[in-house]
Amino acid sequence: MSYSYHLLTTNDVPALKSLLVMFGEAFEDPVAYQSAVPSDGYLSSFLAKEHVIVLVTRTDSGEVVGGLVAYELEKFEQDRREIYIYDLAVAEAHRRQHIATNLIKKLQEIAKERKAYVIFVQADPPDAPAVKLYESLGTREDVYHFDITV
Repeated sequence: MSYSYHLLTTNDVPALKSLLVMFGEAFEDPVAYQSAVPSDGYLSSFLAKEHVIVLVTRTDSGEVVGGLVAYELEKFEQDRREIYIYDLAVAEAHRRQHIATNLIKKLQEIAKERKAYVIFVQADPPDAPAVKLYESLGTREDVYHFDITV
């Protein structure tokens, strides 16, 4: 099977909705990704934002089987950017095909075009496959993550 990689645009709301379904299944959290799906207008507006990067992997038949959502963060101390991978997943039936690695490689190309100096991502220690993937591509830093309620 061959795969293709696509940067979503405002015309790709159906693909973004497919990605939401796939994320819900991959993360075993369909409630978070399917219980309150925004309107097509909202999703199109989301895809139009310059700091939003959504990449999907499709099969030959067009099925979305992988993807990532990342955000470009402009820095103030220098004229440079960072890219934060917020979500990245591959459908279980398509894992071990280098899809996640290829998604990150596509993101690296985009980051270079945008003059970003680093891409960063979080991984939960119990998620050994994610930790292994990210360690193969970058340098691990042990940091604390804090959720501050609003």
